[in-house]
Amino acid sequence: MTCRFFFALLASAACISAAVADGAKERPVIPENVTAAELVETCRRSIPADVEIEGRIILRSRRGMVQTEYSYRMSRKNSETELSVYGKDGKKIDFPREGRLLGTDVTWSDITLDYLWWDDFSFDSERESESVHGQKCRVVQMRSGKRLVRVWIDRKTGALMQAEEFSGGKSVRRLWGTRIKKFGDRWAPNVLEVETTGSGHRTKITVEKLK
Repeated sequence: MTCRFFFALLASAACISAAVADGAKERPVIPENVTAAELVETCRRSIPADVEIEGRIILRSRRGMVQTEYSYRMSRKNSETELSVYGKDGKKIDFPREGRLLGTDVTWSDITLDYLWWDDFSFDSERESESVHGQKCRVVQMRSGKRLVRVWIDRKTGALMQAEEFSGGKSVRRLWGTRIKKFGDRWAPNVLEVETTGSGHRTKITVEKLK
């Protein structure tokens, strides 16, 4: 199964960390007059070509009680990506692309970030400058038919910081990274969150191995 979600967020954190280390506050990577097309293309290019990730997918109630837990393994080589999910007994579990992944909040769109490749997009004029985890972002609205996804992209590096899907003008899903950790010589999110609005639960995705 092909996927891009984790790799985009992993690359985003690494990109931000490198930019800060190199003095990005004084020397922005992305020009102020960047177009929406240029910014989205920078975000697309941030996805690494080769990486392997292992971790857990944990469905929790709003009070933090664990309801379901799986382990996963993902690899991306030569732009081809595979995702495998395993139960507590270590056996591989097959899952369809439609709907939520094994009853969690994670969907195929969360995994693939397919909306980053939609052709209809523009800056959100009502949200020209917002911050996510201290990073100033440009907000881009991605559209495909009746679907609308709003993405927050770091203004200095082009890194994806957060995404939110809307239906009927209301937020229905949100995903974001909450913590970063150094794996070898690279920084990356080691805790990601996906939440379905009004569901009463959210799904935590941990990154425990990355190479």
